[in-house]
Amino acid sequence: MKNTSKHQGLRNQLAKLLEEKGITDKNVLEAIKIIPRHLFLNSSFEDFAYQDKAFPIAADQTISQPYTVAFQSQLLEVKKDDTILEIGTGSGYQTAVLCIMGAKVYTIERQNELFKKTSLLLPKLGIRPKKVIFGDGYKGLPEFAPFDSIIVTAGAPFIPQPLMAQLKIGGRLVIPLGEEHQIMTMLIRKNETQFEKHEFGEFRFVPLLEDKN
Repeated sequence: MKNTSKHQGLRNQLAKLLEEKGITDKNVLEAIKIIPRHLFLNSSFEDFAYQDKAFPIAADQTISQPYTVAFQSQLLEVKKDDTILEIGTGSGYQTAVLCIMGAKVYTIERQNELFKKTSLLLPKLGIRPKKVIFGDGYKGLPEFAPFDSIIVTAGAPFIPQPLMAQLKIGGRLVIPLGEEHQIMTMLIRKNETQFEKHEFGEFRFVPLLEDKN
């Protein structure tokens, strides 16, 4: 698994581009500079890995555009040792960003092919989430709740109730809401029953799938 000075140069350029696009969180930008995104992609895309674009990965899914990953990560305002629940492990790139930022990450993936691939890849890169779980993201992970933050990396038609219930008071839930196009939405939990809602414009994600059994 090659990770050369050329790759490092391309990562530095990508971080600079994201900063120009409005990413201000230094920890997010540092994580982008550190993580070898080309190793999360099919080798046929390696030459394009540090462009600000989404690419297809296994199981008809995508690795999100770096700007989207950085934007969602910035909204979370990650502090060291925050416990974060990620719904949709995908390629593992977003997971890696949060881990490098110092978070304790619990991540759920419902596509078995991606779950297996990512479970092997992350440790090889020295990235160790608390847990990588094969399961239904709509249900969250009640046994490890409450979480400081929850991030959803697929387009959801609605906000799953279990995720709201598993958020700490003061915690942030970042989720792309919508069917065809999604509005990046953040909920901040104010107390047991109240959430403050913020919207941040349109993004595109693959759909968040629910187990129907």
